[in-house]
Parts: sequence; C-alpha cells; structure tokens
Amino acid sequence: MAKNTPKLSLRVPEPPARPGDKADFSHVQMDEAGVVARPDTSVAPSQTRDLAFRLVRVLDDDGKAVGPWDPKLDAETMRRGMKAMLLTRAFDDRMHKAHRQGKTSFYMKSTGEEAIAVAQGMVFSPEDMGFPTYRQQGLLIVRGYPLATMMNQIYSNASDPIKGRQLPIMYSAKEYGFFTISGNLGTQVPQAVGWAMASAYKGDDKIAVAWIGDGATAEGDFHSALTFAAVYRAPVVLNIVNNQWAISSFQGFAGGMETTFASKAIGYGLPCLRVDGNDFLAVWAASQWAAERARSNQGATVIEFLTYRHAPHSTSDDPSRYRPGDEGAHWPLGDPVDRLKQHMIGQGFWSDDEHAAAIADCEAQVKAAAKESEAIGTLGQSRPSVKTMFEEVFASEDWRLVEQRREVGV
Repeated sequence: MAKNTPKLSLRVPEPPARPGDKADFSHVQMDEAGVVARPDTSVAPSQTRDLAFRLVRVLDDDGKAVGPWDPKLDAETMRRGMKAMLLTRAFDDRMHKAHRQGKTSFYMKSTGEEAIAVAQGMVFSPEDMGFPTYRQQGLLIVRGYPLATMMNQIYSNASDPIKGRQLPIMYSAKEYGFFTISGNLGTQVPQAVGWAMASAYKGDDKIAVAWIGDGATAEGDFHSALTFAAVYRAPVVLNIVNNQWAISSFQGFAGGMETTFASKAIGYGLPCLRVDGNDFLAVWAASQWAAERARSNQGATVIEFLTYRHAPHSTSDDPSRYRPGDEGAHWPLGDPVDRLKQHMIGQGFWSDDEHAAAIADCEAQVKAAAKESEAIGTLGQSRPSVKTMFEEVFASEDWRLVEQRREVGV
C-alpha cells in the first residue's frame, strides 16, 4: 500500500563558508557595546535567561568603555593585562617556530583568544583551582610561571616538570592554580565541579574554574557536570570558549547553529552569560560577576565567550583545507590586543611607541627563556631519567615494578 508521507532525510550541518568562499559571520548574534543590562549577582538563575542570547560588550568601535559592565579598571591593571597578552603571543610564536625547527613534536597556539585566559588569570586567585584546556597558557604567563619551565615541558627535556608523562603543552602547576591538562576533551569540567563541591563541603573559601571548547560541549561529561553543579550549587565558573572551530569541525556540529552555547545552562537551572571574548574588559567584568556568585554561595555560572581561533588547531592542522584563508580577518569582534591597545591609547596611558617597546621586551624575555631551556636540550637531545617511569604512581612498589627496574638497571 502506497504511503503519502515524504521520505526522511538527515541534515548534516555545513559551515557558512568553505575554502574559496567568502567568509560569512552573518549568523553571529551580536549587541552594540554597553546595551546589555548587568543584573545583581544575587539574581535568580531564571532572570539571566535573556543574557544567554545577548552579548555582553564593554569596548565600542571607538575603543571607549561603555555601559553597566564596565569594570573601570585602573591603568596599571590594564598595562599588566596588555603585557601578559603580548607575552603569551610572543611565546606562542616562538614555540610554533620551534616545532617547525624540529625542537618539539607538538604545539598549540592561542592567537586571538589571549584576553580570556589573561583576564581570568587576573580575576581568579591562584589559590582557586583552574581546570584548563590547551589554549589557556595565558593563565600561567600572567601569573608569572617561568617561561623556561614551560619550554622544558614542551621540549620534553631532562628538566620537564612533568617528567615526560604528558604531551607538550599539557602543563601542570598546582601552586599556580593550574590543574593538569587532560588530552581527553571534556573530562576537566566534571573534575572542576567535583573539586568545587569538595571545597564547599570542607567549608573552604576557594572556588574552581573550568574551560571547555565549543566542540567538547557535545561530550556527555559536560552535561553530567552541569547537573552536579546545579544540584549541589557548586562554587564553580564554567567557561565555554566558542572559537568557532573544534579542530576541522565547525561549531554547528556541537549545536551552535541551533542556539547559543550559553543557553545550554538554562535547562539545568544555572545562570548564564554570553560575552565578547575579544573584549578584555568584558571578560574581566563577566568573570568577576560569576566569581562573586560562587564565593557568596550562589553556585555555578556558565559563560560562553565568543571568540575566534586565528591559528591552526595545532601544528598537526591545516585550516586552509576547511575554512576560507582570510576568514579571521573578517571576524566581527576583531583582535583582543588591538582593541585593548586602542582603548588604552584613548585613555592617555599607552602609546604606539610603548606598545612597540612592550612587544620587543616580550620577545626578548621569550628569547632568553628559550636560550635557557634549549641549553638543557630539545626534543631527542635530552630527556627525563628512565627511572621516573617507575615513580610516583604507587604508594609502595609492586614486585613487578621492582623487577622491571632491575631489568633496566635503575
């Protein structure tokens, strides 16, 4: 018997533009700077629903700070933030070149996303625990973690603080509030929620912060974490860094074309913000708002930072194969360094000459750190002792480990 129903069809998301096409960001929902209201930090989560679909912005097109989210930072704080972003960018460029020179096996840059890690690294205390992805190196840099030590880990040399147990760029620095980076995407979010729950259970005053990319929000770990965060009112800030691309898959595969990532919080009863991630002041203000909620037992906040990954996903990636080559130049929210520079110059405490001098100083710092680290050795020239394979895993050695150590003579 014939049916009068249409055949079913499966929709496979497609990005707005592919290589050779004109870059298209017409789908990005944006507000003018300064027009989005700033609710009190004690507001009920349901009262933040509209903020999931708006865009918190402070810096306007002329570089002026406008609206209720302006954190009114002093000149010295902005100078520190600018220098940390420049240092992060200089470090990234040097390490990317080191990979091309065969000095390391792998590297991942954060170009265009520096404002998120740097501003949050300043807002949150190193005593809080951050659970980052592999594009938050700015957290360590703004907090003064030694550049040479970062390089030692990237080169996997004899002074690698993780003793060769992680891929390059997967840092670990507890004393800097930087939990070990996980290569399995998404796992850091439930870890952050669990850490925050433990802090609250103990009656401590430390909060947790997590970062996840747009693509990894499709992982079950993310959704389980949101359930626990809401039910137990965990003191945690959950950041979604929407840089438009998860490796070669555009954000539509994680549902970014159906709704905003910030709105994923609504179904869990969590407050949410959608923020211009290339606006240093907006990042600061939103992070401060969420931190105040967490520290006053108001619970978790989900923040989506809208930004763009200008660099390849990693040194193993070629973005020209899946997106227009000039797409980054058309990103409507610009570059975080350029935008903060424009604002600082407009305020009268920065100049083009100071900016050039800061870049030169950052490059000199990175060069000096590279000299120190490379004297120890780069990939294949130097490595942690073999005996470290048998250490720091078990409280007491299993007989098999004892035998294996005997066999290798360590």
